[in-house]
Amino acid sequence: MSYLEYAVQRVPTGAAKVLHVNWALVLLLSAVAGVGFLMLYSIAGGQLAPWADPQIKRFALGLAMMFVVAFVPIWFWRNVAGLAYGLSLLLLVFVEFFGSVGMGAQRWIDLGIIRLQPSELSKITLVMVLAAYYDWLDIRKTSRPVWVVIALLLILLPTALVLRQPDLGTALLLLAGGGAVMFLAGVSWIYFAVVIGAGVGVVTAVMVSRGTDWQLLQNYQYRRIDAFLDPSIDPLGAGYHISQSKIALGSGGWSGRGFMQGTQSRLNFLPEKHTDFIFTTLAEEFGFLGGASLLLLYALILIFCIVAAMKMKSRFSQLVTLGVAANFFLFFAVNMAMVMGLAPVVGVPLPLVSYGGSAMLVLMIGFGLVQSAHIHRPRGRA
Repeated sequence: MSYLEYAVQRVPTGAAKVLHVNWALVLLLSAVAGVGFLMLYSIAGGQLAPWADPQIKRFALGLAMMFVVAFVPIWFWRNVAGLAYGLSLLLLVFVEFFGSVGMGAQRWIDLGIIRLQPSELSKITLVMVLAAYYDWLDIRKTSRPVWVVIALLLILLPTALVLRQPDLGTALLLLAGGGAVMFLAGVSWIYFAVVIGAGVGVVTAVMVSRGTDWQLLQNYQYRRIDAFLDPSIDPLGAGYHISQSKIALGSGGWSGRGFMQGTQSRLNFLPEKHTDFIFTTLAEEFGFLGGASLLLLYALILIFCIVAAMKMKSRFSQLVTLGVAANFFLFFAVNMAMVMGLAPVVGVPLPLVSYGGSAMLVLMIGFGLVQSAHIHRPRGRA
């Protein structure tokens, strides 16, 4: 019996699929979203409006979408990966000409009931198309230059379109997420060493050129770098966000000020308290223990994805699962580093906690792919 025949006979069908859902992962995702609902309720002064109520509805929709994606066989998602990727590129081009403008950027498509951000969708479709590409490609060709260049082009196309919006944070996440899939697929570490070396060289050149005739950046851009390295030099300007964030983080102490007792968020000192900087509100109200508890939930989600991937026999399923996990990790790692002053402020939300529609729905679709791969993996004989 061929492996394909065995797989078809041994994957769950019909109502049996419900039994094979990774319910522990569903509970963990719900727990993280619950933390977000709690913090949005607190930030609004004990009111469901204007943030907690819509967020709850979006998560319910996202959960439904996750199950719809999960119950569709994983081979279907492999077959439509290229189409999904192409559609996301078309949406990015559409945004370039007809997108809605907000906060100085043109990133959204207004659908009436929700504003769709195609750049968020690109994070998942990029993982899908790269997983399908390396599933198709002979593993012996993975590190050959011509095949590496093709993968790089798949990554750089949406990245370039996102940079034009402009959205540096999402563009960097696309590069990092695509690079993670390439690494997981087995591309030689030499390529990554070259890229990292080039990056270090560019940063060094930028810093060395300051004050010379061949200065690579404008003076105001260097001032932004100075403010990132030391926010205290411009506490009311470029360093304001990080300064207030650090005050909130520090004032929380070990166990926090208490639920709805955070002064930085309640008195509106903390910028973007319901989106990018919501973690600082959590840390102020629940302290180090609260922040560490959320980080533990995130870590458990990653562990469940990694364990699930190790049990899969399909290369596409493995790469999709690990690719979604890598993107999820980048989301919360960059956000937490950002609010702690360890990384520049680039506008990356905290996954399933920050207020927002597109990021949450797309992330739940991603976990739907993880569930589909888990549900439809071949199992042993009864």
